[in-house]
Formats: sequence, structure tokens, C-alpha cells
Amino acid sequence: MNAPPDRRLNAYRADLAEEALRGTVDAPRYTMGTPARVTLPVIGLRPRPDAAAGIDTELLYGETVRVLDRAGGWAWVKADFDGYVGYLPETALSERAPAPTHVIATPRTFAYTGADLRTPAAFALSLGSRLTVFGESETRGTRYLTLESGQSVVAGHCAPVDHPIGDDYVAIAERFLETPYLWGGRSGFGIDCSGLVQLAMMMVGRRAPRDSDMQAAGLGTPIGRDELVRGDLVFWKGHVAIMQDEKTILHANGHTMSVAHEGLEEAITRIGWLYQQPTGYRRP
Repeated sequence: MNAPPDRRLNAYRADLAEEALRGTVDAPRYTMGTPARVTLPVIGLRPRPDAAAGIDTELLYGETVRVLDRAGGWAWVKADFDGYVGYLPETALSERAPAPTHVIATPRTFAYTGADLRTPAAFALSLGSRLTVFGESETRGTRYLTLESGQSVVAGHCAPVDHPIGDDYVAIAERFLETPYLWGGRSGFGIDCSGLVQLAMMMVGRRAPRDSDMQAAGLGTPIGRDELVRGDLVFWKGHVAIMQDEKTILHANGHTMSVAHEGLEEAITRIGWLYQQPTGYRRP
């Protein structure tokens, strides 16, 4: 018997399924969904419409989804970037938000109520957030971009949308050192191991699956432990780390509860006694 499609990446329930699954899963109705854009700084995507359910991942301001269903204040969605499926509050979405023009290119920044650092901060934004800019101004030598919602962000913290901010994703990941660990996190405010890999790669124009098992199965090519260099990935069951160099890893981890670096051999020893040895090595 064939295994059912992975529910993380395939939208299907007893009453409804995405159109792409017609002929693969049985459902009384199928839908293409409708486009929408995230309008909150960060929002958790949950496996069921329940605020008490743990998050599987997060979506950032300006990211797009397909809304498959709405009920009880929740939207069932599929993220456009990585295809992840889940539930988020309807209030986190807008179907009329304009296309983004810029992306936040620093780990964290603020959207101010005016084009001046002395004005109150309206909300904070994470690296990877997508903005629609309608104008710009300068105050005491600092350039600000004005958003469609009326707030302003520092122009130097932004880059044109879909424009890579370098080619070394490890350098992006290194900016997250000491960021708190958050299960399912995918932002500059809290991040998990696979979220760090995905978000850092996204900023240099590369795609990566969301979860560590997906990354271990199909991101790049397998290599041997003796081949490890900067940028390669080390996998344990349920965990991934980035090689900073031939001897040091960078990872969001539950041991320090932060993004930290440590020696690969030390990590293998520390993790091994409790769980297991690495399950593989890959070069993305």
C-alpha cells in the first residue's frame, strides 16, 4: 500500500483537498485556493485550527499563500515559498495587499510611525519580510522608505525584493548568533535548526525545504564526513547544523536554546550519548 501524501506539503482533509491532488486523494471537493498575503510581522502556521496547537513553521510579513478554506476565524493555507500547509488566523491575511518591492535584509529592524528614528516603533520586522514601498524621505541624513501601511523603515535595512544579498548563505546564518531557539521558528525573533538553513538560503536566492528531514532527503548531494567544508550540512535525526569551517558547526539548538557555534566533534559527542550519531552529510 502506498503511503499517503505528506500532510505538511499536501493539502487534503476528509471534506476538501487542493486541486493538485485530484486523482491522488479522494475528497468531495477540490480547490485551487485564492491568493493572500501575510500582514502581521510573524505568524505561526499550525497543524490544526487551534491556538493551543504548537506551530510547525512561521510565515513572515509580506509572504504569500493560497487560502484553501476559511472557517471559525481560521484560514487553511498553503505557503507559496515552500509549499507548507497549515492554519493561521484570518486576521493575519489580506487578499488586497499589493505586490512587494523590497525585503528586510538585516536580522531585525523596526517599522516606525514616521520617517524618523525618534518616532515610536509601530512593530518589528524580521529578515526576509517583504514590503511594498510607496515613497522615500530623508531625516538628518538617514533615508527612510515609506510603506503602503504608512510606516517607515530604514532604507539601509532593505534590499530590492528577490535580489540576493550575497552568495554566502553561511554569512547570513552567522548574523543570527545568539538568536533564541524556537521550535518551528523561522524569523530573527526565534528560529529552529532547519528554519535557520531555509531562511539564510532564501536571502541568497536559494531554496531549501522547511524541515530537517526534508533537507536531509533532498537538499543538495550526499558527501562523506571527511569532505566537509564551509556551507555543508550535518544531519542527525530531527536536527541539522551548518558547517562554518571544516571543524565548526553553526546551529539553532535546544542545548544552548539559541543559535550557537561549537566544534563538530564536541557536538557529535554531546548529541551522541543522548540520541545518536549523525545520519548524513550533504552539500547544498
